[in-house]
Amino acid sequence: MRRNPFSEFYFQLIALMVAIIVVHVLYITIVRPEAAIVLEQQRLLQEADKTAEINRSGYVIIKDYEQESCFILALWATAIIGFKIRETMKEGRFLDQALLDVEDGTRILPEDSRQYSRSIQALPAATREFLLPRVLLAALQRFGSTRDIQDVASVIKDVCETQADRLDSELSMMRYIVWAIPSIGFIGTVRGIGQALGQAHRAVEGDIVGVTVSLGVAFNSTFIALVISLFIMFIMHQLQLMQERLVLDTQSYCDVNLMRHLALR
Repeated sequence: MRRNPFSEFYFQLIALMVAIIVVHVLYITIVRPEAAIVLEQQRLLQEADKTAEINRSGYVIIKDYEQESCFILALWATAIIGFKIRETMKEGRFLDQALLDVEDGTRILPEDSRQYSRSIQALPAATREFLLPRVLLAALQRFGSTRDIQDVASVIKDVCETQADRLDSELSMMRYIVWAIPSIGFIGTVRGIGQALGQAHRAVEGDIVGVTVSLGVAFNSTFIALVISLFIMFIMHQLQLMQERLVLDTQSYCDVNLMRHLALR
């Protein structure tokens, strides 16, 4: 479906703002306060017994700014993918409707194409922008003007391929987010290792708390980023699968409900 680019842009902008607000509020009210409590308890435990085993806390793992940024991008990407899945499912349900009411054995002649086109043109404006009405309308108009069945098949193929390319290009933002999330995790890794090296002299003196905390930042940020990236890639591929099926099902619909009924006389 050819959506209004401005409406989709505004949706993405609002979704990003909501993601930033929701995630940041959760971090400043729950995650970082709880992580500070856990870290203080771990510090006291290590000071009392340097051989004590320190249990990993989920709050500590996700407390840093890199993980917060990854969660913001993940929530934003999920909202955009959810929006596209909803639109794709809406078009998929449209395939179940009898848009072309052609009985078995009925022939559609070139002079009949205008009559069938009127029923499609009578659809609401938003519905006419779906892939199926656009393909059928283009095919009927081409059949009426050229009286060539092979030309109709070419039009159906061209419109579907153009739509497939359009849907693929609209996923460019998703691909950027999938690339950006691990990159942010690696930034956290570099930052954590740099902090740990800066406190190496304290580790030599026996104080390893600062080094372990910094190394925790390094490894936790990459861990969270990779896990989130795997999730986003999974739902993005599910979206791609739905879109590819929509295009293929549209072509099949045209073959079954239009092409086999076309006749020159």
